Order: sequence, then C-alpha cells, then structure tokens
Amino acid sequence: MFNHMDVDLPTHTLSRITENNKRFYLTPDGGKYPSITTVLGWFSAKGIMEWRKRVGAETANKITTQASRSGTSVHQMAEDHLNNIEWKNEKTMPYDIESFLKIKPTLDDRVNNIYAQEKPLYSDHLGLAGTVDVVGEFDGKLSIIDFKTSRSERKDDYNFEYYMQASAYAEMFEERTGIEINQIVILVVTEDGLVQEFVKDKNDYLQDLVETIDLFTEEWEKENAQQEDVINTAGAAV
Repeated sequence: MFNHMDVDLPTHTLSRITENNKRFYLTPDGGKYPSITTVLGWFSAKGIMEWRKRVGAETANKITTQASRSGTSVHQMAEDHLNNIEWKNEKTMPYDIESFLKIKPTLDDRVNNIYAQEKPLYSDHLGLAGTVDVVGEFDGKLSIIDFKTSRSERKDDYNFEYYMQASAYAEMFEERTGIEINQIVILVVTEDGLVQEFVKDKNDYLQDLVETIDLFTEEWEKENAQQEDVINTAGAAV
C-alpha cells in the first residue's frame, strides 16, 4: 500500500484552451500560460517532420498511434497502482500489461509518500503550466516522477527535453505549495521490457528551461503578429 501525504494543494482546476494547435492553461488569476509540452514540442516539431519523411507517413502514423495508446495505458495502470487501485480493464493489450509489470517492482520498492498525481500546476514566475505525473518520494527523496514509454532503449542525451519538463514541474509545485523539490526522476519502459531510470538535479536544467520559454514566447509573438498582418491585409482588400 502506498502512503499518500496530506498536502495543501490548490483545489481549483485549470481550464485548457487551444490556439493554433498550441495548448494553453487559464489560471484563476486570469493568466494564460502555454503548457510545458507545447513549449518543448515547438522546437522538436522539425525533427518529427524529418522523421516522418524518412519512414513514410503510413509507418509514422502507425508508430505514433501505437506509442500514444500504449503510453496512456501504462500511465493509467501506474497511476491506479500508486492510488492502491487494482487494474481491471479487460481491454488492455497484453504487451501494455507486460510493460506495467516490468516497472511495477520499481514503484513498489522505491516510490512512496505520494504528494500529488496528475495534478495541473502553473508558475507565474515562468509563465508556464502543465500536469505533473507524480510528486512523491523516490528512494526516500521527494521527487518529480515522470513515466515514459519507448520503442527502444533511450540514451541519456535523448532525454534533455524530459529533464526540462520535470524541472518545470518542480518549480511549479514549489511555487504553489512552498515545498522545494530538487530531484527529478524519469522512469522509462521499452517495448522489450527494459526499465530505465534517470535521476537528475533540476538545477542543472533551469537555465535551459528559461531560455527555451523565452524563445517560444518570441516565436509565438512573431506568429501572432504575422497572422494579424494577414487579417488586416485581407480586411483592407475587401
């Protein structure tokens, strides 16, 4: 049984909106902040497009759909397990169950004292929002814990965006609760059952995170200005 901590977290839910295929959260104080996945996805989009061209649209769509579905199932099983709920979805694919069973011993042996799960958070300081997977203790140290699935073994260098994402959640959580978190943990399970753990210090990634947010904001403002020019030009031509 996992212990759940009584933490004074805001009870409000953050509304989500989509503008030009980008997700934003609306805060109770009237702020509109991009999601961390939107910010990071902005800069990985070109790489994804190049990959789609290389493998072909049909193959890319198949891989993306399967990865998304599998990732969602494993996330849900892990979330239920940490909530001390037995997984009973008979429609779950066998290899998703196998993936969860591979990561389950890590959860049982090294994770406890859960502070939050699937909690929307935001930071006025960063101008950023998102939904954290798990805030809890990993090996006895309070951590941001993020679950990922992968088709193959991941190299540490490939996880840089994951580390920035988890670091952002750590900053959001501290700003909302006053509880400091320095450790971030990425748990990856691959299709062949390999479980990888990457344990990092958020402070190694905060500067890169801030610079990435600034770049996103600059590009987003440029895009909006260009759209306004197009609208104004079209209106003048009528």
